[in-house]
Amino acid sequence: MTDMILHSMGPTPSADLVGSIIGVDDGDDYKRPNLRKAASDRTSVNKSKDTVVPSSETANKEPPMQIVWRNVLIFIYLHAAALYGFYLCFTAAKWATLGWSFFLFLFGSFGITGGAHRLWAHRCYKAKWPLRLFAALAQTIAVQNDIYEWSRDHRVHHKFSETDADPHNAHRGFFFAHVGWLLCKKHPEVKRRGKTVDVSDLLRDPIVVYQRKFYVPLVLVFCFAMPALVPWYYWGETFKTAFFVASIYRYVLTLNITWLVNSAAHLWGSHPYDKGINPAENRFVAFVTSGEGWHNYHHVFPWDYKAAELGQYSMNMTTAAIDFFAWIGLAYDLKTVPKNIVKSRVQRTGDGTHPYALEESRNSDQDLKLENEYCEIFPETE
Repeated sequence: MTDMILHSMGPTPSADLVGSIIGVDDGDDYKRPNLRKAASDRTSVNKSKDTVVPSSETANKEPPMQIVWRNVLIFIYLHAAALYGFYLCFTAAKWATLGWSFFLFLFGSFGITGGAHRLWAHRCYKAKWPLRLFAALAQTIAVQNDIYEWSRDHRVHHKFSETDADPHNAHRGFFFAHVGWLLCKKHPEVKRRGKTVDVSDLLRDPIVVYQRKFYVPLVLVFCFAMPALVPWYYWGETFKTAFFVASIYRYVLTLNITWLVNSAAHLWGSHPYDKGINPAENRFVAFVTSGEGWHNYHHVFPWDYKAAELGQYSMNMTTAAIDFFAWIGLAYDLKTVPKNIVKSRVQRTGDGTHPYALEESRNSDQDLKLENEYCEIFPETE
């Protein structure tokens, strides 16, 4: 059945358009054939015993980096155009246009944080179809590849974090983790290990399937055309100003803020839950990304719907949004981690900065067993 769905979707749409903007078209080897294989094999991402040699140990065997100059030129244009849009924010744009752009920024951000990330990639909570449709539209406006591709790459990132199989391996430096990984072809390990990650659950959601199938026209309409047409038509903004502010600047700003999770939050901050991994607790990233910067916690407990231990709304607006949708009945089965499991992990592997580190350790074998379940990329059972 899954094979039939993949056939009906046709060629990978985002490889044709958006792949040239925020992804790398590496040919069909990593795109459709591997998706079929992942779907048919049903290889559980949280059961695989695959190991990857850390990049530092394979430095002498590194294949040459292949820069994708098309992507480099596109990113240069996008950022130059975004700078012009930023200039127009202060010299030409109307207040209504600025407010509209900010709304689209928040809306698109939820599509990434509350949609592609917490709902689809990690299955942190469940959502009824109106909320899934809302999140899919928001994720389309953000244009960071379709939900299927975004979630697949994110699961690969978690499974093989900071190795050559990690699409944005932070061991290769801030620039690579931030944007450089989009300017060159994927490391062979990313493609090879990506085949082991199960993404078949995503194809059981018709909203994900149809968003992927019609991704190109949806992006053109909702990311670039609609944001500019609304200010031009409704309050007389010039089309040029509306396009460079509400479409381009807002889009590039969303990209760079999202990328901070891959770069800054993997390099700078404390490690209260596990001092042995790169991802860190970064308050600045948490604030600008609506709650995605509590990254040490998130990589230890990936399917907590808060992506943080506490989830205070002031520093985690995505959690506030999910809680609101749960209150009105559109989100349900919100998953989180019990206090005793968090405490157990803090006392075993934390860097001593968490208050739990000062308390007497009373961890049991049962706590350790449960902890392993909470550390999977997504829940094993629904």
